[in-house]
Amino acid sequence: MDFSIRAANVEDCKDIARMITELAEYEKMADHVKVNQRDLEQDGFSKNPFFHGIMAEVPEQHKTKEGHTKIGYALYFYSYSSWKGRAVYMEDLYVMPEFRGKGIGKALMSKVAQLGLAAGCNQLNFTVLDWNKSSLDFYLSQGCFDVTANMGYHCMRCEGEALEHLAQP
Repeated sequence: MDFSIRAANVEDCKDIARMITELAEYEKMADHVKVNQRDLEQDGFSKNPFFHGIMAEVPEQHKTKEGHTKIGYALYFYSYSSWKGRAVYMEDLYVMPEFRGKGIGKALMSKVAQLGLAAGCNQLNFTVLDWNKSSLDFYLSQGCFDVTANMGYHCMRCEGEALEHLAQP
């Protein structure tokens, strides 16, 4: 299948927001999405962006029945490991269901890896749901490993009132 991968721009935020919702529905967590198109525009395309993105597009002749040509995306940001140094974190990797199995997800992930290496990163980090066997198998086939299983680390989060409480002196 003919597709292209390119850097996301502010005009892509409507489609990124749509696909974030699709991804959350797939992950059975749609009620957790609080980010909207405007947040993406502000947070990803301001002077000091919190994230970067890449898009997968197909030509008009392969557009979806709803008319979409933007059919996948990846969001990533740079982080730092006190043990390993520069790292890139892939927040999302998504390809619309009808376009999966055509190498698009691999191309998106490969581009994030290329960008990370170009920035001097030596690791790519991301999370995957434990029930998502097809994604787990794909990542393992790419040479990735399960940090929780291999090293015992768990991903932790503090948000909402707990975050407010934690921030108190």
